[in-house]
Amino acid sequence: MKIAVFPGSFDPITVGHVDLVKRALPLFDKIVIAIGINASKKYLYSLEERMAHLEAVFVDYDNVEVDTYEGLTAHYCTKVKSRYLLRGLRNASDFDYEKTISQLNNIVGDGIETMFLIAQPEVSHISSTIVREIIKGGGDASPFLPKEIWGMLNS
Repeated sequence: MKIAVFPGSFDPITVGHVDLVKRALPLFDKIVIAIGINASKKYLYSLEERMAHLEAVFVDYDNVEVDTYEGLTAHYCTKVKSRYLLRGLRNASDFDYEKTISQLNNIVGDGIETMFLIAQPEVSHISSTIVREIIKGGGDASPFLPKEIWGMLNS
């Protein structure tokens, strides 16, 4: 079974994340969206909220699983028997950063491969960081968020 892990903080999940997962589904038997837990990072949404957001968005996808992990992503991949990481690239800066991480994961994870998908032009400008700032500033972030979670964010 080909399993891919899509790691991230998903604080919040964006339409860019959703697009990436949907485009990658034909390539894998299962995609595990794995929320990395970093105790030193300050999040806008709690772990429970982020899990609920992801589960709401992918409720109808039997081949998508939502999970959490601590520690190294490569070690988590070993735990869930995944040989693949899924990552999106929006621009050259993403590539430079992700290339280094993928090479380290390949060494630490004993051959784990990182599969890169280039962001579609209509979502290539969206990042969780920018969306968080819009939300914190009281702006309308709905164009950047999956419709399944709009009500969850305003409640």
